[in-house]
Amino acid sequence: MSSIMSIRAVTYFVILAIFLLADTQRPHAKTFNERASVCLGCHGEKGQSNTPETPSLGGQTAPYLLIQLYLFREKQRVSETMNDIGFSDDDLRLFSDNLSKLPPPLPPSSAPDAARMTSGGVLITKHRCNNCHNLDLSGRDNVPRIANQREDYLLKTLREYKNNTRHGYDGMMAEVLAPITEAQIVDLAYVIARFR
Repeated sequence: MSSIMSIRAVTYFVILAIFLLADTQRPHAKTFNERASVCLGCHGEKGQSNTPETPSLGGQTAPYLLIQLYLFREKQRVSETMNDIGFSDDDLRLFSDNLSKLPPPLPPSSAPDAARMTSGGVLITKHRCNNCHNLDLSGRDNVPRIANQREDYLLKTLREYKNNTRHGYDGMMAEVLAPITEAQIVDLAYVIARFR
């Protein structure tokens, strides 16, 4: 009886040692903040990007972020950095919900050119930017916030929609930008980046 007990005890301790050793060898899951720090390194810790041609995520809606992260994961939007992240479905929801709580970006502190703001404002109304993106350009549901986005990012994105190298969920953006000239794209980006 004692030999059976000692075999059981040894077996128990061997199994326990294996589990303990396996636990020390397994990489511990990083917290959301640790994982998000990689995102915020480019997109801005406080929701406002300081990286050229990289969007600010502050103030974006969770549904919009969820769709964009999904498109990057599935390589339907191409960006080497974004395509390599490897999010699960739960990660997509976690990141979109948490990133949507960042404060919206602020407009530049310098006074904008009044004439450009007026002409750009006319373009915003004429081409219905303020219908889909809201009157204050804050976005809603799966339509992004564009107010106070980086000007260089806005230029890049508008040009990509115009030349059909960036696809939306539908053809709306390509249709809206079809009649818009390069000079008007520059004016739109200027005003949207400084929207108050």
